[in-house]
Amino acid sequence: MTKRNFIWSKIFGRGDFGRVGFVCRFGFLWSLFFLVSTVGWGRNGDLDFSILREMVVQEGGRKKAFYTFAYEQVLGMTGRTELVVDGRKLPAEELVLRMWLGDRDWEKVPMILVDDVNLRMGCGLERKRKLYSYEELVGNAALVRKIGEAAAQRSRDSRTPLRGQLREASLVGMRLAEFEGIRDGMLLRVVPRFGEAWGVLSRQQPEFIRMREALMRSDREGFARAARELRGRLAATLPTEQPPEWKIAIEVAYLVVHPFRWAGVLFGGAAVVLALTSTNWRKQGYALGMALGFAGAVAMFCGFLTRILVSGRAPVTNMYESIVWVAFGTVFFGLIFELIYRNRYFVLGASPVAVLSLMVADAAPLKFDPTISPLVPVLQSNFWLTTHVLTITLGYAAFALALGIAHIALGKVIMGRSSVEILYVSIYRCLQVGVLLLAAGTLLGAVWANYSWGRFWDWDPKETWALIALLSYLFLLHGRVAGKWGGFGLAVGAVLCFQTVLMAWYGVNYVLGAGLHSYGFGSGGLGWAVSFVVAELAFVVVAIWRKKWKEVGADIVDRNVDKISASISSEVVRGGKAD
Repeated sequence: MTKRNFIWSKIFGRGDFGRVGFVCRFGFLWSLFFLVSTVGWGRNGDLDFSILREMVVQEGGRKKAFYTFAYEQVLGMTGRTELVVDGRKLPAEELVLRMWLGDRDWEKVPMILVDDVNLRMGCGLERKRKLYSYEELVGNAALVRKIGEAAAQRSRDSRTPLRGQLREASLVGMRLAEFEGIRDGMLLRVVPRFGEAWGVLSRQQPEFIRMREALMRSDREGFARAARELRGRLAATLPTEQPPEWKIAIEVAYLVVHPFRWAGVLFGGAAVVLALTSTNWRKQGYALGMALGFAGAVAMFCGFLTRILVSGRAPVTNMYESIVWVAFGTVFFGLIFELIYRNRYFVLGASPVAVLSLMVADAAPLKFDPTISPLVPVLQSNFWLTTHVLTITLGYAAFALALGIAHIALGKVIMGRSSVEILYVSIYRCLQVGVLLLAAGTLLGAVWANYSWGRFWDWDPKETWALIALLSYLFLLHGRVAGKWGGFGLAVGAVLCFQTVLMAWYGVNYVLGAGLHSYGFGSGGLGWAVSFVVAELAFVVVAIWRKKWKEVGADIVDRNVDKISASISSEVVRGGKAD
């Protein structure tokens, strides 16, 4: 076997490389093709708005690409990254540029999100409609009054979070302010200043005037020429204040490619392939599933590396980043264990968990903010941020992997099939790793708390629920070692105990909203979280009922067999006596 074939066989399975090599290469090339094909450097509409993608804007405490600025502003204002205007879909960069250049009366275009149905009903707006124009909202007296009440309450007590309609009204007020800032050009701070906040571009600048005139005439060449002149002049102004070009370029590429989204597609493909080839084409399906799993992991690694290079910190500072990181950790542990045990269940359990996590993170950008933002002061210690947060979330990832494998084991029970012992062993190994990491992360968190707040432990809700999660898994493992329950009980416990992780991870920040970990607070998604918990409990109840029913049926069969055997024996004895 050649060295190249030896390496491939180590990654994708032992055996004759010729029989599975084509499948491996196909999976690898398939994933690379789709990743590359997502790079849409094309032009939008008649004019080339992509010329200004890499123009640097100072906003939100950092210098970023204009493409990033437009993406974040439109997402925050409309709840989406594209807007349909007059039957034409406008990407974020084009929408912001048109608003800035003022090519139409944007105050009349429905583009400001009012997401809460109770707020809409309370202000006399349409129940099912979510997007409204600037004119409609500023002309709504009830909404303006609620925005004023929210501002007054926040000024009186800035520490108490707003609730209900006041919170939603405050969000609408911020979206109205974003609209005004883009329309008036006050948010587009593109003019570098030495050591100070950057300035806005005067509407009397020749480049601005030429860009606007070309836009109004739909002059493609004139617009492109004016846009290049503007970008070049701004980049040449105080070059020492400009961020490196490579950093801006990879930031734009990250948003265009969406590596985490494609990682979810690849993991989904891995799960489907491994599930469909569990009986037939096992070797080829295993090779392709592993190839897709590794390709997805590479895509996620590239996404994380980009966020690290852009932000200069570990990518686990908000709920979005932690969800994506846990998805990555789940697949990472799944691939590592798979290379050791070669039983396909690790990747088969990890892939659906990763897909679900990435879907949640990608589908709710207003609840789980995907933007790269500066750190709050308490997190501005890369050492403790890296050690504590990464360790504890990797513990969550190991538990999530155990959850995925437990679903396979309990699913077999529900379908009336016997779970193989290797499934229970796999769950046990994942739980061991998770307990070790969660315990280490909790201890590191106590040290960081003493460093930041002057005490190791204060029964803060985050600390308390992390301890509850740790104790629940320790109880589960000790019961297994003591022989109180076997593999089935371990699978049931892996599902039930993960609900404590969900509470420590999501519930404290998004439900309780109390404690010193306020930098991670948010709201929304409670209904989905409750539905998930209820579904998990129902799944466990059905699995237990199915197992008990099977055991009862087996006992009945055994008793009947014993009765028949006894009857036959007695007949034989009587027949012998008669003879």
